[in-house]
Amino acid sequence: MRLAGLRINPKTNIGSRTTYYTGISVMKVGQKESKEISGLPNSPQLSNFSWSPDESYMAFTNTTTNGVELWVLNVKEASAKKLTEDNLNANMGRPFTWFRDNSKLLIKQLPKDRQPLIDKADAIPTGPRVSINEGQEAQNRTYQDLLTDKVDEANFEQLVRAQIATVNLEGNVTPWMDAKMYRSMSFSPDGEYIMITTIDRPFSYLVPYYRFPTTYAIYNKDAKLVKTIEEVPLTENIPKGFMSVRKGKRSIGWRSDKPATLVYAEALDEGDAEKEVDRRDQVYTWKAPFDGEPKELVKTFNRYSGVMWANDELALVYDYWWNTRNVKAYFINPSDPTQEPVMVQDRNYQDRYNDPGSPVSEKNEYGRSVMMVDKGYIYLLGDGYSKDGILPFVDKMNIQTLKTERLWRAEKNNKLESVSFAFDIRKGKILTRIESKNEYPNYYIRDIRKKDKKEAITFFKNPFESLNGVHKEVITYKREDGVDLSATLYLPANYDKESGEKLPMIMWAYPYEFKDKASAGQVTSSPNEFTYPWYGSPIFWVNKGYAILDDAAFPIIGEGDEEPNDTFIPQLVANAKAAIDAVDEMGYIDRKRVAVGGHSYGAFMTANLLTHSDLFAAGIARSGAYNRTLTPFGFQSEERNYWEAPNVYNTMSPFQNANEMKGNLLLIHGEDDNNSGTYPMQSERYFNALKGLGANVRLVMLPKEAHGYRARESVLHVLWEQDQWLEKYLKKTE
Repeated sequence: MRLAGLRINPKTNIGSRTTYYTGISVMKVGQKESKEISGLPNSPQLSNFSWSPDESYMAFTNTTTNGVELWVLNVKEASAKKLTEDNLNANMGRPFTWFRDNSKLLIKQLPKDRQPLIDKADAIPTGPRVSINEGQEAQNRTYQDLLTDKVDEANFEQLVRAQIATVNLEGNVTPWMDAKMYRSMSFSPDGEYIMITTIDRPFSYLVPYYRFPTTYAIYNKDAKLVKTIEEVPLTENIPKGFMSVRKGKRSIGWRSDKPATLVYAEALDEGDAEKEVDRRDQVYTWKAPFDGEPKELVKTFNRYSGVMWANDELALVYDYWWNTRNVKAYFINPSDPTQEPVMVQDRNYQDRYNDPGSPVSEKNEYGRSVMMVDKGYIYLLGDGYSKDGILPFVDKMNIQTLKTERLWRAEKNNKLESVSFAFDIRKGKILTRIESKNEYPNYYIRDIRKKDKKEAITFFKNPFESLNGVHKEVITYKREDGVDLSATLYLPANYDKESGEKLPMIMWAYPYEFKDKASAGQVTSSPNEFTYPWYGSPIFWVNKGYAILDDAAFPIIGEGDEEPNDTFIPQLVANAKAAIDAVDEMGYIDRKRVAVGGHSYGAFMTANLLTHSDLFAAGIARSGAYNRTLTPFGFQSEERNYWEAPNVYNTMSPFQNANEMKGNLLLIHGEDDNNSGTYPMQSERYFNALKGLGANVRLVMLPKEAHGYRARESVLHVLWEQDQWLEKYLKKTE
């Protein structure tokens, strides 16, 4: 059932798109064999894994044919036990949370007074559906799966309602709170309070459930109401712009370094991104039992995005502004809000080469992650994107001077090493992952104080050995306007580069918007990444004699006041031409036999390339949107609405230019696509337009599939469709 942005299996009361695991095992660090878990159910469908606060247990759910059960794993004993019957309500996500003392869990159960769901086919309408607007602007995206009538409202309420209970590790269940439309539950760090959010009426037919009226309330662990923190009204009207927000308290959460203190933000610009103000948000803290007034913490420069706490004297505040791609991070003194923030970083977040890294955290006395401070220093872990390749690093920063010292950097070789986390940085211990194009990723404990000292702790084998002989490299080249581009090139294992044989080529890509050429030209892929096939990848065809150009850079740049989409089409074509030219100059391909493909916005790209260029013999477009007038209040990174920039919307829409489409286009779409803007009608109407104009086009609609494809039947059929299309219009074409 598709209701208010949710997709629910009403028989089992869990999201219908839940990913299930069919087994668990435990492996002691350093041992090569894992230990199977005893006591698991037959044919399990496991999800919602959550460690207990002391990490001695792991709770998870098992979905039966009738509902959702709660189970717990004793890690040391490698044994599992069922705690509840299959009566949990997981329609709003994970239906449980741990108490701080590890002895029991708070769970959401189906209420005893739940009413039967209404079959819309049998329901008699009580009257017309009426919507009204009296002058307010409500420029919302094209959300999917919205409520449409009173029957939907009634079913949504019944499916979301739950009663809260506690269950101990022996399976004893005790009622805790009466039934309501519960959205989330979150304990304070000391475990004495819990913040519970509930959904209220009136509902909306314009926006999903997370913009319905919502109440934030604090209870003690005995279920007594302590304080109602915020009552958010129905939010249908937010000022235009990606950086606009609703009024009132938002981003409400617990301060991780205190027993029970809330932190939240309120807009200083009334939530309107177009208003010119010195500071955008005011951040507050509010100490339990919430009988005093909230305290001002800091006024942010951009829109508030979070705080990393350390102690009473130090915290790191983050804010960002999408329009300029700017991110700021600054130290503050939480105990003295009058002190000026100390800027730590102020940069374009798309500039990956100059990313200083993120602070190392550690668990405090409450089991919460806080920024680790070591004698006036913090440690930073960085991804290490650079002109020399991806070389992760560990730095040490002086809190007072902000000067950094490099403690370790991965070596440049034929492997890719990335840092997972630093679990004992004071002793130089970090967990890293090492892989190569043919070496499956495994994990190591590395001592950064000793250059070559590392210990393998996993021993996973490569399950894709048929790709071992494939040639793989990251190539770099330039667009005609000088923008640096890159892509990953694969050639068949038995291909002789000196033979002069010209291969057909498949190019796969996805466009991204940038505000400057330098960031757009940075290389963020490595030839040493493990070659991992998945259903959406073109890599399968390298073993069928095709050259593959994967993850080809398709930047769309708009510097200064220029919007990227103002020149979307010429930049798109220039990106494609530069990529084909680069591989053609290497002597590997027949440029008359090149196909282009993409998913979602990549499908939109594909249709535009076949419309506005003659570079491609065929195209594969999966789950795309092709008529931008059907997404009139913005799409992807376009903030302007259709009436502000009609030429942009019309020029960028393959549907409006269907009479110019060249080549041979395969359209694939899930019949139940729930992604904003890419509803199935986009492919159906585009196909009808192309068919009416005499184009070579094939439309494949996958039953019961959403924006991505999950069923084995669907995945295998998509691979077959793509293979047949490429064989017909690329490989066998003279």
